[in-house]
Amino acid sequence: MAALAESPVLACVALGANLGDARAVVQQALRDLAKLDGIRVVRASSLYRTAPYEASGPDFINAVALLDTQLPPLDLLHALQHIEQAHGRQRPYQNAPRTLDLDLIFHGDTQLATSELTLPHPRWAERAFVLVPLAEICPERVSADLLAAVSHQAIEKCVDIA
Repeated sequence: MAALAESPVLACVALGANLGDARAVVQQALRDLAKLDGIRVVRASSLYRTAPYEASGPDFINAVALLDTQLPPLDLLHALQHIEQAHGRQRPYQNAPRTLDLDLIFHGDTQLATSELTLPHPRWAERAFVLVPLAEICPERVSADLLAAVSHQAIEKCVDIA
């Protein structure tokens, strides 16, 4: 692993799952993120239910987390992929149903375009399952115009029954 940065940057991770107990997996993934060295979970959104977007399978459970991280972008990506694999993530084909999907949406102001990682995520502003939870926890990053552009995508906040 590369050396940790001197001062943390704010990163955003989108979490989603649509196989197995998706709600429990997303909640566990949030706990897994909090255990990583060089990462502090600043805030996590509520859970949301969405229909698969450009994919098939059951509905997704989604959330977004803001992290203070000292990890460089590729090290953070690899840590996310490790968590996915620990939850049984397989990639049999593009947009396949998944036990867990962790997408790095942004890493501070980093702009990056490699074969492994593009930052900010190239499609983050096209997806209600990213924008709506992000607007909940970091409204300054999500304009009304961005939300309006995805208003046709069904998304429902999950409500826990106490």
